[in-house]
Formats: sequence, structure tokens, C-alpha cells
Amino acid sequence: MSGTTAPAAERNEGAADAFEQLERYTRFWNTGPEGGRHRLASEIFTDTVEYRAAVGFLRGAAALADFRDQFVSHRGPATVRRRERPEVHHGRARLRWEILTGDGTSFATGTDVIKFDEDGRISAITAFLDRAPEGFDPTAHQ
Repeated sequence: MSGTTAPAAERNEGAADAFEQLERYTRFWNTGPEGGRHRLASEIFTDTVEYRAAVGFLRGAAALADFRDQFVSHRGPATVRRRERPEVHHGRARLRWEILTGDGTSFATGTDVIKFDEDGRISAITAFLDRAPEGFDPTAHQ
């Protein structure tokens, strides 16, 4: 690579804020409509946040909330937890997660690649399945 490399402090500028946003992001997925999810969404996401996953493309926080609610109504209670400390640099983050069902069984694992805007809000998420749910057919959703 050519060019100069910015000092570490500049490369990770805003990293502390990004980690806070990632905490809120995890809470968003674990919060129902009555638990302040709308407030969380306004703090976390841009108005036009885009979510790309094997199951489809969503735009806007309301679409993400609906996706979560549909999952819970179909599968029952579920919790998203981080599998390790997220990595953050250059306005992006990699967050490895696991979905646990209500009885604590692991449903799936994955990795979200998250893009932050200039204000530190999440503008895009690309979700990858590391371990798909049993019986999941990725070609059925493309």
C-alpha cells in the first residue's frame, strides 16, 4: 500500500462512541416494542439505515424492529448476545453474535459488519451467518 498511515488515535477516532452504539445495538435486538425500542432506534440508527442479510434487504429502523418481532412471534423468546468484543476502525465495526432461544439453546451465530455515519449513528449493517439455524436454506431467500 502507498501513502501515509494516520496515527492510531486518528484511525480509531470515535471508537469509544462506537462501542457505546454497539451496546445499544445489541439492546435494540433484545428489546420489545414496550421496552423503549423506538427511543433506542432513534439514538442508534440513521433514518435510512440499511440491513442486508441472507433473508433479505431492509431499510429503516421500523423494518428492523418488525423483523425482530416476526422472528420472536415465529420462534418464541430470543436473545442476541455478543460472542466477543467487537472490532472497530475507520467508521466500521465487526460484531460477532449468537442468538439464544428462550430455553438458552443456541439458534445461530453470525457476524455483522456495521457502518457508522459522521455523527456516529449506524447507517448500514451487513449480516453474515457463521452457523445457520438447523434447516436454513440460504438459496430460498435470494
